[in-house]
Amino acid sequence: MSQSSATLAAAGAIAAAFAAHFAAPAGAQEMEKCYGVALAGQNDCAAGPGTTCAGTSKVDYQGNAWKLVPAGTCLTMELPGGRTGALEPLDRDLPG
Repeated sequence: MSQSSATLAAAGAIAAAFAAHFAAPAGAQEMEKCYGVALAGQNDCAAGPGTTCAGTSKVDYQGNAWKLVPAGTCLTMELPGGRTGALEPLDRDLPG
């Protein structure tokens, strides 16, 4: 095997190992941000004005706070009071 072939083979092996290390684990599920479904203090991040990040939503189902949910389930969640989740921030249930 020539020097360049050996170098190319080694580079390919390293690249394959790197890709396998950072690939999603088998069975990993796609997730999406779902606004208006988190209970107070249980949002994943971005709870709108007056909050900083995870765990900072002030009211249940705060419209501008989101949680990660399995892709495709946000719009079909059954929530109290006829509420539904949304893929964009909502103007409902905002803290006063």
